[in-house]
Amino acid sequence: MFALSLLALALVTGLLLVPLGLPGLWVMLGATLVYWMAVPAGSVGLVTLLVVSALVIAAEVVEFTVAGSYARKYGGSRRASWGAIGGGIIGAFVGVPVPVLGSMVGAFAGAFAGALLAELTVPRERRGEPVTVAKGALLGRVAAAAMKVGFGLAIVVWVGAAALVGRLSGTG
Repeated sequence: MFALSLLALALVTGLLLVPLGLPGLWVMLGATLVYWMAVPAGSVGLVTLLVVSALVIAAEVVEFTVAGSYARKYGGSRRASWGAIGGGIIGAFVGVPVPVLGSMVGAFAGAFAGALLAELTVPRERRGEPVTVAKGALLGRVAAAAMKVGFGLAIVVWVGAAALVGRLSGTG
């Protein structure tokens, strides 16, 4: 029961880290791996571990591509799309030293700034309105954060159900 409680605590903690732009899904994956190793007879098996790994990787890909796709949707060039992705990544790392919300704010600001600066490098006759494109990138970053929380909820449900089934069946 103690291991199950620690797993639940780690999953909830990881889920709370996700909207802050911190690596909460990776915490959840790590907790699942540790639980799998610590409770070998539990029903959190290899399939659950592989599903959680796939969800984490998919969420990371979605997170960094959605901002770029929104920049394009709002009239931006391919360069603005890449600027939003790169700016979001750089902003997340730059914001890490700021407690609690730094990486999230950094990622949002980075996506905006990256798309804006990249769009400004496109020849005037071929570019969209840079501020509109940057707003699109920012909206994409917000949508990506919401999607990532959705992935986190899916992980909590999947791992929680697998662990509870193992516990109730007497194998966990």
